[in-house]
This record gives sequence, structure tokens and C-alpha cells, in this order.
Amino acid sequence: MPENNDAYQPISFDAIKIGLASPEKILQWSHGEVTKPETINYRTLKPERDGLFCERIFGPSKDWECHCGKYKKIRYKGTVCDRCGVEVTKS
Repeated sequence: MPENNDAYQPISFDAIKIGLASPEKILQWSHGEVTKPETINYRTLKPERDGLFCERIFGPSKDWECHCGKYKKIRYKGTVCDRCGVEVTKS
């Protein structure tokens, strides 16, 4: 929230609509499979590939950065890295 309250204008809503996701939509959202019991590499402190915290399955651990570091910054939003397979998105 900005410090200057004069410039802050709250947004008002008349209504909001909430619905349940269909089974087909849920299947579209879900992908990936955890195949290894490893969690985090103790040397690099990065999630192990195909492990319980795999970034390919659950998304990146840092905002706007793939696992290998090839793509950094918000300008690559939505890009899937060809090296590590992680989508560049908000963590």
C-alpha cells in the first residue's frame, strides 16, 4: 500500500463470481511425475530433477528464472527452457 493515502484509490466491486473447475480443466493443469525420493541437492541447494521439489513439475524456485539460469528476467515470461525444461514464471 502506498504511503501517500491521497493517491490511493480502492477498487470497488459490485459482484464476484466463483465456480468449480471441471475435471477436464484440472487434468489440463496437472502434469509431471515425481520419480525420485531426493529433495534438494546439498551442494548446490537447488531442487533435484524429478524429485519431490522438481522445478519442471512444480515451477521455478526463483521468480522469472529457469533452473539452469539460461533464462532470467520477466521478459522471458512463459518460455520453457530447452535445457532444463522449466517454464519461466512467477515462483
